[in-house]
Amino acid sequence: MVKVYVEGGAQDSALERSLCRQAFSRFFSADPRLKGKLPRTVPCGGRKAAYNAFLTEVQSPKPGVLPLLLVDSETNVAKGKTVWGHLKSRPGDEWDKPEGVMDDQAFLMVQVMETWFIADREAMALFFGPDFRHASIPAWPNLEEIPKRSIYESLDKATADCGARRYAKGRLSFDLLGNISPGKVEAASPHARELFERLRNR
Repeated sequence: MVKVYVEGGAQDSALERSLCRQAFSRFFSADPRLKGKLPRTVPCGGRKAAYNAFLTEVQSPKPGVLPLLLVDSETNVAKGKTVWGHLKSRPGDEWDKPEGVMDDQAFLMVQVMETWFIADREAMALFFGPDFRHASIPAWPNLEEIPKRSIYESLDKATADCGARRYAKGRLSFDLLGNISPGKVEAASPHARELFERLRNR
């Protein structure tokens, strides 16, 4: 069994953690190549909490369980740098790769989870409805290079007329995650592709 320790879901809210778990389950389930290989998602709240939960798991390994870590990169990932190298060098993280852990046990949402949403504009248009402003999201050729601030600002502008469905983290973001296409996310995000390939080839 694969357990993905993910950044997401308020640490002090059982409801948000449940919504986060359900959203990732729907997202992964939408990939037919993961049939029979679906991971168990463990929402941890903040990124540091996700790392600590992953660390606890690898320090007390259980037979048949493969723990993976999934967090936002927060910034651009330098060309040629491994995930663990990025997490070690990033100010505010500076996380060491735990002893015995492989390079392919940590994965990044580059630069944030919301980047994945923009990879599937069709799903966003259906989700937010007729007041969704398509033109407010530029046709970026390389999504992983776009700073998180630009991603957030574009989503805010694109959904400004959507009333209660105006983009916000929490329940709405999890609902949206459960509606996007893994295939489109993979096509736009090399780091997402690495995650899916790891899950398929475990």
